[in-house]
Amino acid sequence: KEEVNSLRAEVSKKYRFDNIIGNSNAMKRVFALMEKATKTNITVSITGETGTGKEVVAKAIHYNSSCKDGPFVAMNMAAIPHELVESELFGHEKGAFTGANTRRIGRFEEANGGTLFLDEMGDMPKDLQAKLLRVLQEREFSRIGGNALLKTNCRIIVATHKNLLEEVQRNTFREDLYYRLRGLHINLPPIRERESDIILLAQHFTNAFCKENNMPLLEISQDAKKILLNYPFPGNVREIKSIMELAVVLTESKEYITADSINLDPVDNLQGLLTQEFTMKEYYNNIILHFLKKYNNNVLLVANKLDIGKSTIYRLISDDKGK
Repeated sequence: KEEVNSLRAEVSKKYRFDNIIGNSNAMKRVFALMEKATKTNITVSITGETGTGKEVVAKAIHYNSSCKDGPFVAMNMAAIPHELVESELFGHEKGAFTGANTRRIGRFEEANGGTLFLDEMGDMPKDLQAKLLRVLQEREFSRIGGNALLKTNCRIIVATHKNLLEEVQRNTFREDLYYRLRGLHINLPPIRERESDIILLAQHFTNAFCKENNMPLLEISQDAKKILLNYPFPGNVREIKSIMELAVVLTESKEYITADSINLDPVDNLQGLLTQEFTMKEYYNNIILHFLKKYNNNVLLVANKLDIGKSTIYRLISDDKGK
């Protein structure tokens, strides 16, 4: 019991609010809502693009609430075959169906006294949504193949990258379940709306990876920072982590993450230009630099591709080096 309590204490430390990186205004609003969520057992719905950290926020709410001594049980609706979702949620009795060789408890039973986190809620089969609604309303359910009514006392947190209201309008999600689940709504902003957090996150993941691999800590060079700040990060926080871990491996410097070690998809980088606010001249120059990188600084090829003079490109290169 002492060992379990010790492990729980360690996990709680990991998910303190101040361990979630971000000081942008958008994240400050998120933190304020998370704080409110910890004060009661209200249902919480978390929305945001893939990679924005929805499960991290769910865990932080759990481990800073009155449920923290209970289990945190997660279930990803998109990762489970539709025919198995009901059994996963409510459990089944031995012999309930072919292959049910033993009794199995479901996620609602596992999460009793704690938190049940239902991820990718927008992918839940519609034929099961009515059953879930009944459990949420009555706080009781039966295992598949069983008659006994079982009580559940767990907090519900749901997450999705879909717009559930649009799914209601498409008739793929029940309207009554939508309003039952909405509760306290927390929308996690994409990284492109958290520009001031990009370098904070990049340095955090760099430091963490260096420590995990017993490597000296590395700073991020100014040139590398410039590249990161001009990239839209379609994969959000998860993508920053992946990029910086690879950069640590690739960099030749023992002090800095260099620009050459930042490995980005140039197509995404070009598409991301429109998410930044530049002058027309800066857009023009960035497009040229993009194609120079794509075609290994082949000036003649880039000039032909963009239908511009070679002298224009050479002048840009000269000006860039002179800065």
